[in-house]
Amino acid sequence: MATSKQKTLLFILLASFVISTAMGLRHGFGLFIEPMSSDFGWGRGVFAFALAVQNLIWGLSQPFTGALADRFGAARIIVVGGILYVLGLCFMSLSTSALGMTLSAGLLIGLGLSGTTFSVILGAVGRAVAPEKRSMAMGLVSAAGSFGQFAMLPGTLGLIEWLGWAAALLAMGAIAAFMIPLGAMLKDSPTPKSLGDLSLRGALNEAAGQKGFWLLCLGFFVCGFQVVFIAVHLPGYLFDNGLSIQIGTTVLALVGLFNIVGTYMAGWLGGIWSKPRLLSWLYLVRGAIIAAFIVLPLSSTSAYLFGIAMGLLWLSTVPLTNGIVASVFGVRHLSMLGGIVFLFHQLGSFMGVWLGGYMYDLTGHYNTVWQIAIILSLVAAALHWFISEKPLARPTHTQVTP
Repeated sequence: MATSKQKTLLFILLASFVISTAMGLRHGFGLFIEPMSSDFGWGRGVFAFALAVQNLIWGLSQPFTGALADRFGAARIIVVGGILYVLGLCFMSLSTSALGMTLSAGLLIGLGLSGTTFSVILGAVGRAVAPEKRSMAMGLVSAAGSFGQFAMLPGTLGLIEWLGWAAALLAMGAIAAFMIPLGAMLKDSPTPKSLGDLSLRGALNEAAGQKGFWLLCLGFFVCGFQVVFIAVHLPGYLFDNGLSIQIGTTVLALVGLFNIVGTYMAGWLGGIWSKPRLLSWLYLVRGAIIAAFIVLPLSSTSAYLFGIAMGLLWLSTVPLTNGIVASVFGVRHLSMLGGIVFLFHQLGSFMGVWLGGYMYDLTGHYNTVWQIAIILSLVAAALHWFISEKPLARPTHTQVTP
């Protein structure tokens, strides 16, 4: 008979497989921008807008999928999200117009991601793991998303070169289908209600009244802006500067590989030191790395070094940010509150990926967006410095409401 420790380990492994599949496939979308735009005569703005809508839909739906996961458990939400993800990839392979791209890559995959990625998965992990181990467990599962990026980016490029972009998307749909049975196996139960628990409305009102919660949201906007702009537009940026698309793919794969280390370390350090202060330093270093990348002469070596350095900081924000939410507000409504914070991440993602495509079509380069990303790093560092992760004190007589 399995022990409690073994069950927790199995739970974390299943969660990791789901999130590595969802995030790994997603990070390959930037490789389709050149072949699809060339075949249909699109500017980069068409593809970028579809992925911007994807991030926006993902973010807008995340608080609702998170609330459903808090109430009914994560398994059902992951299954539905997996089905939508598969449908989005299949319809994306058939898209020949901007509208088709927006509905498939934007709407369907955006909804699918909201049910299969961080807020839902980390909410389930937060409920399953003891508080003293929560930050490290979240770091482990977040790192799995990076492993998916490292493993699937070269695979996606290989599928495109072997099958062509349309058939490659169908093959990715077949891979995404594995999330459905994996999600069904994830035995997550809502946290039992107790006398001190807040209702859903009470939890929303409580969070809305906390300045630190809004600072956390604004800081996560910066993370979304930076990482999605880089993930989608970096291969094109390198290609424009004389480096091959294979080098761009390798750089993004290095981001995924080294983020396994960075995210795990962030989760581990978050259990020892102040999570808000760690986030402030993370954003400062990220801004310095971006500045060095665009100022120094560009070569394959500098691109690879950029991928390694950014990888160490890429999704390291995720366990720290979700860990702060769990520390301050508890785990009863963790997926929903984490979903609200993640909505701001996705608003930033929308702006980063869309503005990158818009400014490129307007000016023929990405210089302005790189500069904005650096300035936003300074803003995020300042915002996180004033966040407290001290748990909120609640009156013991708070009434429980369904």
